[in-house]
Amino acid sequence: MGCAQSVDPIERLGKKAAQRVRPRRPAHDRGYRRWGLAEPLARSPLHPARPLAAHRGAHGLPPVVDRVPTRDRVVFLTYDDGAERDPRFVDMVRELRLPVTLFLTAGVAGPGRDHFTRLRTLGAGIQNRITGHRAPAGLPYAVQRAAICGQRDGLRSRFGVRPRLLRPPHSSYDPTTLRAAADCGITAIVLWRAALTPAGLTYLHGPHHLRPGDIVLVAPGEPSGPPLRERTVRVLRRTQEQGLTVGRLEDYL
Repeated sequence: MGCAQSVDPIERLGKKAAQRVRPRRPAHDRGYRRWGLAEPLARSPLHPARPLAAHRGAHGLPPVVDRVPTRDRVVFLTYDDGAERDPRFVDMVRELRLPVTLFLTAGVAGPGRDHFTRLRTLGAGIQNRITGHRAPAGLPYAVQRAAICGQRDGLRSRFGVRPRLLRPPHSSYDPTTLRAAADCGITAIVLWRAALTPAGLTYLHGPHHLRPGDIVLVAPGEPSGPPLRERTVRVLRRTQEQGLTVGRLEDYL
């Protein structure tokens, strides 16, 4: 369910930044034990072993994905608004060379939020997340398009990137959402196959274990709960136990 990669110059700059993230230092220099891992993360492919063919959903609309069809033994870590609550998360991403994708609203990532700028510098993917108290499904086309394109423009102004992946609030979408997303340059709607909740790693459907290509949501959690870095480590441990590592979502979609 992949999509053709953009050739936008800004997109290429983002990929160059990500390529600086993935080459890994010697194990003794990565400090993986400091973050609670028993062993370093396995090397992730620099590029998909089997690049996904360009794919569109029905009638040329963006596909809706919660996993990527790949034989590479990788899963993908995604984060929504709230990652700034744990300043040391940036250190973790840097030291572990951890590929992550952030779905942000322009308001949360506004000026003064240097946390996201540092993550972007480390190669984190910056993608679109619309927000609102009302789920988008059922809203008129003009309203949905304004929300999606507005967030796109805000993120581009803030980070110099043009998001091409979208995560709608409450996983809510309808055919109008897909049409509005396509008109705003979105190439895929990204949900998730597994999510880290207070009860642990929850699988939405399918086998109760991670599989190659699964998209994982690490939610911000409650302010009084474990910090983001600790919850990320829980996912990384489970990933390693199942013989997987972390890939960069933007390389596959």
